[in-house]
Amino acid sequence: MLLSTRLASPLRPTLAAPGRAAPGQHRGLSTPSGSEHTLNLGGIFPPLATPFSPMQEVDYAQLEGNLRRYASIPFRGLVVLGSNGEYPYLAPRERLEVVSCVRRGLPRDRLLLAGSGCESTQATIELTVSMALVVTPCYYRGAMTSAALIRHYTEVADASPIPVVLYSVPANTGLDLAVEAVLTLAQHPNIVGIKDSGGDITRMGLMVHKTRQEDFQVLAGSAGFLLASYALGASGGVCALANVLGAPLCQLDRLCREGRWQEARDLQHRLIEPNMAVTRRFGIPGLKKAMEWFGYYGGPCRAPLAPLSPSQVEELRGSFSANGWL
Repeated sequence: MLLSTRLASPLRPTLAAPGRAAPGQHRGLSTPSGSEHTLNLGGIFPPLATPFSPMQEVDYAQLEGNLRRYASIPFRGLVVLGSNGEYPYLAPRERLEVVSCVRRGLPRDRLLLAGSGCESTQATIELTVSMALVVTPCYYRGAMTSAALIRHYTEVADASPIPVVLYSVPANTGLDLAVEAVLTLAQHPNIVGIKDSGGDITRMGLMVHKTRQEDFQVLAGSAGFLLASYALGASGGVCALANVLGAPLCQLDRLCREGRWQEARDLQHRLIEPNMAVTRRFGIPGLKKAMEWFGYYGGPCRAPLAPLSPSQVEELRGSFSANGWL
């Protein structure tokens, strides 16, 4: 994962932090705790769903409509071309056009994190010049040792014109970026954080603890363990559920930052079941169906992802209605 807050053209992003020159020469931005970081990642990021028309073409008008609705929610930024954006199913041209469309609709005070992870280091570097979001390569997962991944991410970060955020999503890749590798990579001046979607709170707490002297931030990769992540020192969250319940997730973020833990716990409890429904249980088809109930365009997924059956739709609805959201 890489970060940008301004896209000068569809092919070349410039940096969010003013005055940045080359990798390793960051200008600091203050975090809520008062420490200096290259970029303040504190807050909620929805990993945007990519809208498709009934003919399975990218529907840019609907994407722009969703962006207008999200503009009223106090997100820290947006993630585009992540796992929930059906990134593997988009052609290279479509990936660039989606990033450009989102960049045009993004408020100037928000960050844009865009996917650029490929299986080869060289392909990742080439795409990273244009965008960002570096997931672990996994096709040859048996060969993806810590040493191999450290080399991969180091070469990407060395070549990248914008800061890198590591992305570990073992549910999709079957590969966890080892804590020891994360700690080594956290020392790189152009690697500013990690999005960890594994849900291992002990692991996340250890990463926060062991990188406390580094210019490095940990982001929770799911709404289901957001409160626990904040309690251990995570900076923010990249949460699929934010596509649907963005305002409540931003409220949870605020309650945690204000130390209002009882209120935060009550809200977290109501978010766990809907979050499970749009992630592990029904995945992207469930996420897109739920978006429609809350005024967003979800639309179809791109094949071979299939729509939910009528019984699955009812189960999904029950996950939201039972917790007071519908």
